[in-house]
Amino acid sequence: MTTIRPINWLKIATLGMIWGGSFMAVSVALTGVGPLILVAARLSLGAAFLLLLAHLRGVGLPRRRGPNAATIWFCAVLMGLFSNALPFFLLSWGQQYVASGFAGVCMAVVPLFVLPLAHVFVPGDRLTLRRGIGFLIGTVGVMVLIGPAAFAATGENLENIARIACISASGCYAVGTIVTRLCPKVEMLSLSAAALTIAALTFTPYALWAEGWPSDVPWLALAALLYLGVLPTGVAQMLLVQVIRDAGPVFMSLVNYQVPIWSVIFGVMLLGEELPPGLIWALLLILSGLALSQAGALARLFGRGKAGKRPPHVPRQPLG
Repeated sequence: MTTIRPINWLKIATLGMIWGGSFMAVSVALTGVGPLILVAARLSLGAAFLLLLAHLRGVGLPRRRGPNAATIWFCAVLMGLFSNALPFFLLSWGQQYVASGFAGVCMAVVPLFVLPLAHVFVPGDRLTLRRGIGFLIGTVGVMVLIGPAAFAATGENLENIARIACISASGCYAVGTIVTRLCPKVEMLSLSAAALTIAALTFTPYALWAEGWPSDVPWLALAALLYLGVLPTGVAQMLLVQVIRDAGPVFMSLVNYQVPIWSVIFGVMLLGEELPPGLIWALLLILSGLALSQAGALARLFGRGKAGKRPPHVPRQPLG
């Protein structure tokens, strides 16, 4: 059974803040480059950052030969594709034809994809009734936060296909999470760098073909791209791998409920945006769902997990 340590709670809270606050930087970056080049730049800069960090720490990329080397690299390829390149492509294409909040709702259903996959493939991450109900409540909370406008029809010819693409992106993230957990033992920074490098090499040619090389990019947009590449992509990829490997994919999927909350908080605090009308209800639902799905882990976190348990049996030592 996976043990969720306090550091894991801190890491997913950090990830929620990082990703929730990245939307403002994305808005700034889009003033100088197109959406596909933005993604390609994030992946490339994030990969470069992790490769440099791995080199400085003396770990480099995973070995190409030796025990489990082929399996590790196969997992890195799947992580690069399913956790980064493929969902980024599906979302960037699909968001052209669906309501702006629909992608946010799709990200909220990622845990619902993770639950059955983890139940089948990951020992210890069992799908229980309590956990399933908790995740459903959290998903409803995100839908309340985003509002009914996310489901409004845009009238675009490809809208239905675009919705399928956005939902498929959620499935991709779930698959990538499971693969990250099942990868054989390897230095986690090396695995993160390899996955992000593969994603960058896969996505960047498509972005350059579709949008061309950007020109006359304002310095503020360049700064936003650098920030997005290092923190919400490079550092976030490293933390993501650490949490999945240590605490499991189901626990990691809780971050999908935090991102829209942090996005609203930063929008209100830094941009002066109005509070969504359903914020209080949404927070109650999300926090209730989190508490229900992670009741055991929360009890252990606050020191109540061992209450009432008998001490372990210590065999009597023989005399003499």
